Amino acid sequence: MSSIIQVEDVRKTYPGSWRKPGKEALKGISLRVAAGETFGFIGPNGAGKSTLIKILIGSLKPSSGYATIFGRDVGDYEARRGLGFVPENPSLQEFLTPYEILLMGLRLHGVQVENAERHCMFWLERFGLNAVARSPLGKFSKGMMQRTALAHALAIKPRLLILDEPLSGLDPVGRKDVVDILDEYRQGGGALFFSSHVLHDVERIADRFGLIHRGELVTIRSPQEIVADQADRYVLRYRGTMAIPGAEEVRPGLYAADASSHELSSIMQRINAVGGVLQDVLPKVSLETVFFRTIGAQGNFDAALRPQD
Repeated sequence: MSSIIQVEDVRKTYPGSWRKPGKEALKGISLRVAAGETFGFIGPNGAGKSTLIKILIGSLKPSSGYATIFGRDVGDYEARRGLGFVPENPSLQEFLTPYEILLMGLRLHGVQVENAERHCMFWLERFGLNAVARSPLGKFSKGMMQRTALAHALAIKPRLLILDEPLSGLDPVGRKDVVDILDEYRQGGGALFFSSHVLHDVERIADRFGLIHRGELVTIRSPQEIVADQADRYVLRYRGTMAIPGAEEVRPGLYAADASSHELSSIMQRINAVGGVLQDVLPKVSLETVFFRTIGAQGNFDAALRPQD
């Protein structure tokens, strides 16, 4: 399968000053993303995620190595034809309306549609913005700005989406809606490269993920490979007032117990016997456990990435 994104030994060093030395943000990153593939890019703040994305969209030059999109060097503006991009904090002209933003996107990308207004309104409705389609963006919240930028990126019929923290600023309902739309885009054959702090959503829609830490690509794996590492081990979490044998209290009122597949039924019975309420049953190895195991081993936890119950 052909690669829609190719990154080979990309390094980026930001120059220093007389007060402080330069910073090596990327240390020889190499990866490939196939046409129609969804690639999740995860790592703590400052790991180098946004630096690589800026290189891919042509707004930053690598110090060495090279990257291509659609077989063209990322420095070639033609590489961005058919590319939809949304930064972590979209900077949209506040005097324009969502409808005008999408219409402008169609014209700039040369996208031909039968009815431009109907096409734009379709995408604005998908992102819950049809009621404010002709309202100035200056009155919008961060989440509404984010949804406008996402609608703009999808309205241009992209062959590839590059999204930097696409779920930033969205409430739980908005995040679920966006993940559903991105999943539909993936199932329709579109390629997606995105960074995210929301590990559950990466695990849900990514075909593969890359974990970057301190400028180095630690691993590239699929969620299925993670689960296969310990396919027969699970973690049961329940709420209650008493720990069953072998369970640990994660925090007041929340307990966790490990189990193999043939032990699940008996452990659930023990939980019921002590009046506990089962919260969830998860694979022993998940994207979250791989992330925290890798980052924690190097003494660099990012509290903002810890899963919320």
